[in-house]
Amino acid sequence: MVSMVSLPFSIKKSNSLETVNTTRTHRKRFTILTFLIAIALVGWGAFVTSINAGMAVPDWPSSFNSYDPFNPWPDWWTITPVLAEHGHRLLGALVGLFTLALAIWTWLAEDRPWMKKVAIGALILVMLQGLLGGLRVVWVSIDLAVIHAMVAQLFFALLASMIVFTSSAWEKAGMDTDEDEIGSQKTFSGLRTLIYLAPAMVYVQIFLGALLRHPGTGIDPLFAGLHMAGAFLATGIVVTYWSKISSFSATMAPVKKAAFSMTGVLTVQVLLGLFAYLVLLDESGMVKASNVQVIANTSHMVIGALLFATTVSTSVLCLRLRRAYR
Repeated sequence: MVSMVSLPFSIKKSNSLETVNTTRTHRKRFTILTFLIAIALVGWGAFVTSINAGMAVPDWPSSFNSYDPFNPWPDWWTITPVLAEHGHRLLGALVGLFTLALAIWTWLAEDRPWMKKVAIGALILVMLQGLLGGLRVVWVSIDLAVIHAMVAQLFFALLASMIVFTSSAWEKAGMDTDEDEIGSQKTFSGLRTLIYLAPAMVYVQIFLGALLRHPGTGIDPLFAGLHMAGAFLATGIVVTYWSKISSFSATMAPVKKAAFSMTGVLTVQVLLGLFAYLVLLDESGMVKASNVQVIANTSHMVIGALLFATTVSTSVLCLRLRRAYR
């Protein structure tokens, strides 16, 4: 008799949970779409830097004193530097609109208060990013160009984390599991430093790369040396991070998958970095970068952003596990 009375409540609770999961799945797909457009934006920005087109449009928020976003200058799309810079602005505006929609959706539909704050944080970051990009033009500042690039990395990694927060991997990582199946607390104590050190080192390495790229004056021996030394150090730390996670049991599959993705992106990044450096050496002294150099540098920068995003995502899942099994 008791079971019959409680059955409708169980069905209602099950339906409510199913609705939440469905909504979250739709929002995850929208977040992925925003992330993919952001990848294009990062790549476009890297292209602007690679061809030194950051000041091709000399004013902001207008473009050539026009507030028509689609036709600020007759046949502007036929001039490569202008296409690069103004196209970057248009794509940035599109990412901003998608992020605004994502923030509103998350605020209205999300039942986790902290997730609402994350969505607002993403909106603040994308707005700050647009402001920094504009001020870089107004003040003709290389320093702001570097800061603009670094804030973009934070925004990109935050979007990747939002995908994780709405995924089944996040839910699975929070499920209660017998400690015998996941190992002792020593597993996490060994990772305690790497959880923070790995993404921090990748971020520092990206910063060194930005210092090397943005002046547009060729290879600076100091920054080149620091960037190469940082590459060895970052690679060693990320590989160590992966090796510790790879020893996890099968019940920690979501984190292991994230770690393998991180290592795969690292491999591509190392190869691209080596290729970009060899191309740069071969073409040193050239007044204008070749198409091969532009593609190599742009790809290296985009994969670097993906490496940072996957490293942060891996650490986010590790922190989730450590909290769940504490």
